[in-house]
Amino acid sequence: MLGIEYPIIQGGMAWVAEYNLVAAVSEAGGLGLIGAGGAPAEFVREQIRKVKERTEKPFGVNLMLMNPEADAIARVIVEEGVKVVTTGAGNPGKYLSAWKEAGVKVIPVVASVAMARMMERAGAHAVVAEGTESGGHIGSATTMTLVPQVVDAVNIPVIAAGGIADGRGLAAAMMLGAEAVQLGTRFIVARESIVHENYKRKVIDARDIDSEVTGMSHGHPVRQLRNQMTREYLKQEKAGAPFEELEQLTLGALRKAVVEGDVVNGTLMAGQIAGLVHKEQTCEEMIREIMEQAEHLLGK
Repeated sequence: MLGIEYPIIQGGMAWVAEYNLVAAVSEAGGLGLIGAGGAPAEFVREQIRKVKERTEKPFGVNLMLMNPEADAIARVIVEEGVKVVTTGAGNPGKYLSAWKEAGVKVIPVVASVAMARMMERAGAHAVVAEGTESGGHIGSATTMTLVPQVVDAVNIPVIAAGGIADGRGLAAAMMLGAEAVQLGTRFIVARESIVHENYKRKVIDARDIDSEVTGMSHGHPVRQLRNQMTREYLKQEKAGAPFEELEQLTLGALRKAVVEGDVVNGTLMAGQIAGLVHKEQTCEEMIREIMEQAEHLLGK
């Protein structure tokens, strides 16, 4: 469906998933995704063109639907001939007809069976079933429980995400009925990733218990590695601070971590699987290693 060699998709992480990483993943046989995040439409257009300069392989864009320029980005995707789009934080229904008319494969990220069914009815080509183990904005169901239930509920392909970082995770996802996997945390430490070394080091040094979730009380849970910022956030959240006040703590915090390497006050988005990520590698090395391990296990 996507024209890729391996069933490995790189998550569209805001600030992290820019043209260098995207092109490297696609060149290695996976599917790179530009993370539009909260970026303006023209920035996304520039990113698309830079990926095209570096690879002729398929790649896509992840559109965060709460982006104020979502309508403009949706048009840019069509104008620039992007062939795959994944969506998060909302319902992409109003863009589906234009995208499908332009030959774009539409793959929403879902955290429930109900949302998966809704997206199938709307005409999505596939869905990413993302478990609560993943980094960034999360739902409540685990990958192990969500994926097979979504697989049983829809007739379109299901991509598993959340808590997957190696060939064992890929093989397990296949056993649950998924046809591909999406990885985020592992690609943070890719050699081609522009993420600051401080942030990469935090992921590499992370243990299984080092991630925590902020924002549960106001319905916007986010998983990240614990630091001074998360401790302060959780303290204020427990004290009943309003959402607007808590948001001030995280304003620009992801950029601080990714670009400036501020691992004290920045947002270090990463999944629970960070404890399994031990080294920096090229995207090609990662994908080859994952595929060899998965093929060995599935071959048994």
